[in-house]
Amino acid sequence: MDNKEAEGENHPLKNNEGMTVENNDTSGEKDVCIKKQSGLSRLSKIRTAFFFGALFLCLAVVFAFSFIIPCPVRPISQRTWSVHYNNSVGYPFLATEDVNQDKVQDVLFIFKTDNAGKSNVSCADEGFQQPCFFLSALSGTNGSTLWVRPVSDDDVLLVECGIHFLGGTDNVGCLVIRRSGFILAIDSTTGHALWEKPTGFAATSTVLKPVLKITDVDNDDVEDLMVFIFAENELQSAIFSGKNGNGIGQKWTISSEQPSGYYTHVTKSKAQYVLFYKGSSIAAYSISALCSHTAESEAKQLPTAKDSDWEAQRNLSAGFIPITTSSSSGKILYILNVPGRYYNNILIVKSEVSELLDGQKFQTLWSVNTTNILSKPALGYFKRDVFSIMMELEIGMNKKKVIIVDSNSGALQWDFELNLGTARENPAVLNTGDHRSTFLFWGVNYLDSNTSEWEENLFMFHPSHPNALLQLNNHTENIIQFSAALFERSRHACYVLMTGPNITEDLGTLTVSKRKLKEDINNGKVIWFGTEEVNTETIRDDFFRMRYSSH
Repeated sequence: MDNKEAEGENHPLKNNEGMTVENNDTSGEKDVCIKKQSGLSRLSKIRTAFFFGALFLCLAVVFAFSFIIPCPVRPISQRTWSVHYNNSVGYPFLATEDVNQDKVQDVLFIFKTDNAGKSNVSCADEGFQQPCFFLSALSGTNGSTLWVRPVSDDDVLLVECGIHFLGGTDNVGCLVIRRSGFILAIDSTTGHALWEKPTGFAATSTVLKPVLKITDVDNDDVEDLMVFIFAENELQSAIFSGKNGNGIGQKWTISSEQPSGYYTHVTKSKAQYVLFYKGSSIAAYSISALCSHTAESEAKQLPTAKDSDWEAQRNLSAGFIPITTSSSSGKILYILNVPGRYYNNILIVKSEVSELLDGQKFQTLWSVNTTNILSKPALGYFKRDVFSIMMELEIGMNKKKVIIVDSNSGALQWDFELNLGTARENPAVLNTGDHRSTFLFWGVNYLDSNTSEWEENLFMFHPSHPNALLQLNNHTENIIQFSAALFERSRHACYVLMTGPNITEDLGTLTVSKRKLKEDINNGKVIWFGTEEVNTETIRDDFFRMRYSSH
């Protein structure tokens, strides 16, 4: 015993190992432990294999999308392009929309010619005599022809594009009304005819622009179209199906007076009214009433949408709502919608004075002298998120004044005088990323003493530099149409020009061109009319770096 104890003290580990072997002589528990370790090992290997397999699959997908499957190619837009048409005249219509679905706005226009250039399309394709009118779409990226088709060999009474769901398709479409008595719907994407139907209009009829889009009257799930015509000393309304062009109901006589135009107003309660104006008077009709009279039985199931404030002003004997202004002098030239805090207000632009009316109570909110107004006013933002109105007024001595007034008060915010020139195009507005707007207008710079002759220019103004204008590219050709737009969402601000002979002149060279604003800013000239010293190059750089907003 003493020897064993001594050995255990000298070799304690050895003694424990021996005791362990002796105590675990039963092998059942040892086998279970080994089996458990083996099962866990196999499970761990499966998990590892699954992890690496999933990792390999993810890498394969990333590799495929990165190198094998090509990314969509973003169209590269040319900074400027021009398309020329010989033996042609331009029609006063120009629109921009994404025709070929490449995220870039394209250009739609109408011209009259004896041929369609290189497109191998002729008037005879539709049985028309030469020359005839063609509706065409040009790519916004490079000016190439996307499609062109003959639409009429007599006068075009109305053309309008951007009509959604026309023909029951998901695309937008264009509408053309011919004097010969036909209404034609065209798919803007392809240029193909969706439908063509007779209108029943007399050859001496005039059509008011634009077409009024109304609720679905014939229950075919497509919005319908109301057209206002003046024929045989009667103002009439007619409704056509937006899906197939069929006439709905009968023409209804509204009045015996020929209006100068009309404007659609949406009230606080979302009721819609049509305001016909002539001279200094305005007569308003609810769209629901016009539909019920024109479509007769088809419109009886339509909900009646009228505004109590407006209906309280109705002249029961006359059958319409008269709208009067505080100043009865002057002829009404334009009516514009001006968004207010809670509802839309009505800007009535006369030849002598312009007034902003409350859109519910018809009270005059403010008025401003607009004697000899030259063009249709444009709405933009002089202050951040507060609407302003740009107007052009002739002031004599071959000069004009461009003014910007606050829509809330009518207070003058900015003005500038320049030579009148020959261009009578409406000013344009592009919204910028700082919640303000860039204003574009035409004129002649008489401050430039180095110019031996007057050159008509496009001017660019932004409220961030109230004492500066940027004089852009000059033009000497006759301008038929002018438009400004963002050709790509929130970027690529451009303007489009149609120049050459107009519809009343002899055939000549017609040009449709697009110019990127930044291209002209690079070559533009800063006009500074402040008193302090300033670095004009810095101002030009500010204009160049300006970002634009789609909203």
